[in-house]
Amino acid sequence: MDLASRPFVKMNGLGNEILVIDLRADPVEVSPQAARALARPGVLPFDQAMVLYPPRRAGTAAFVRILNSDGSASAACGNGTRCIAALEAQVTGADHVVFESEAGLLDCRVHADGTVSVDMGAPRFSWRDIPLAHDVGDTTAVMIEGFEPLGPASFVSMGNPHAVFFVPDAGAVDVAGLGAALERHPLFPERANISFASLAGPDEILLHVWERGAGRTRACGTAGCAAAVAGARTGRTGRTVRVRLPGGLLGIDWRPAGQGQGEGQGHDNGHVVMTGPVEHEFSGRITAAMLGEAA
Repeated sequence: MDLASRPFVKMNGLGNEILVIDLRADPVEVSPQAARALARPGVLPFDQAMVLYPPRRAGTAAFVRILNSDGSASAACGNGTRCIAALEAQVTGADHVVFESEAGLLDCRVHADGTVSVDMGAPRFSWRDIPLAHDVGDTTAVMIEGFEPLGPASFVSMGNPHAVFFVPDAGAVDVAGLGAALERHPLFPERANISFASLAGPDEILLHVWERGAGRTRACGTAGCAAAVAGARTGRTGRTVRVRLPGGLLGIDWRPAGQGQGEGQGHDNGHVVMTGPVEHEFSGRITAAMLGEAA
């Protein structure tokens, strides 16, 4: 059985276009070429594909491989994780679902109102963890060569690399032009997600995002988390904020670091918990025509 016969579900999280392919019953590879073919306009355009494989650890629902629309891999996708959690809850009736990913375990809670909370883990700030090409000292606020007029960027890893610029008006920034150039700046050996943020209130951030491997998107969950963390690190906000993206609103709570209270969303463990809605668009089966030459 090849990929051309497999079922898919098209969803979105705040307009972040998500394609879900469940391969747990009979795993096959989804190649970068196949991902790019499916993402073509008029086929199944998506920002990220969440490909589900059999779990590797007891107590988890699936191992998730994440592909961007350009076929590159991503270790984390918050909006996509909310989508697959909602699907799993629909099938099993469980309101608590845990997935595995390259970024670690993804602990999800599905709420009665249809929103989903995802424990995105603890942010990382070391230049090696982000990663950056070299040591830049304190990653809270760093000038990037060639982009000094934007002011300093705050660097965060949420399982994938992020650079967050706080600007007077995020809506007035040339997101596509600056984002495309910054994504591939030599400082980022694995490229980076580029975000432009401004304060809409004491506990609300307005955010526009250029996603690594996907381009400008209506929402990015990990970027929302990174912006909230950057806001708290730079003293602009507290640790609990709303992040408003073109696609809608996310609630972000950066829990304080506790002293061994345990793991999970109910503990003060330094993790970032993201909450937001999901939407089911349509379902179907992948065809050879969709895959084109990648079939």
